[in-house]
Amino acid sequence: MSRRILLAEDDRDLRRCYPVMAELRPHVGPDEFLRRVRRQREAEGYRLAYLTDGEVKAVAGFRVNETLAWGRTLRVDDLVAKSGERSKGYGGALFDWLVAFAKCEGCDQLHLDSRVHRFDAHRFYLRKRMSIECHHFTLDLKAQPERAGARERGACGGAGRRRGPSPRTRGPRST
Repeated sequence: MSRRILLAEDDRDLRRCYPVMAELRPHVGPDEFLRRVRRQREAEGYRLAYLTDGEVKAVAGFRVNETLAWGRTLRVDDLVAKSGERSKGYGGALFDWLVAFAKCEGCDQLHLDSRVHRFDAHRFYLRKRMSIECHHFTLDLKAQPERAGARERGACGGAGRRRGPSPRTRGPRST
């Protein structure tokens, strides 16, 4: 067999990728995986690339975005090689493909987060010449009590998301 890297184009491709992705994201079941990928693809341009060598050996979920802080970046959300197939070059080949894809897309940088306990992954990223640039902070909003008055201050925007500035944040009106 020969190694090939492909972009997942349909649900059949996504289903082929799921068992490998589930090793990294075991909390996401197969049906929820399909729903999330479809939703993120539509809303944020999320893509799924996979390396196959007879079967799926490695998977990467990513998106191209632009921020004030970093400019145009390729953001890797998920990168995993199948257990039992690690240290065979599959993850490295997929990573190198992501770098080439980012360059073709005119990205200035490639970014990814890695959980602090994933020491083998950290060694891999450092071998790939990545540098540790930031701390990534999180706040579990489900565990936080709702702040009194948040709705009245316009933080929740009523029943749905509010588009644009709230009336209280607009600048002075011209007369």
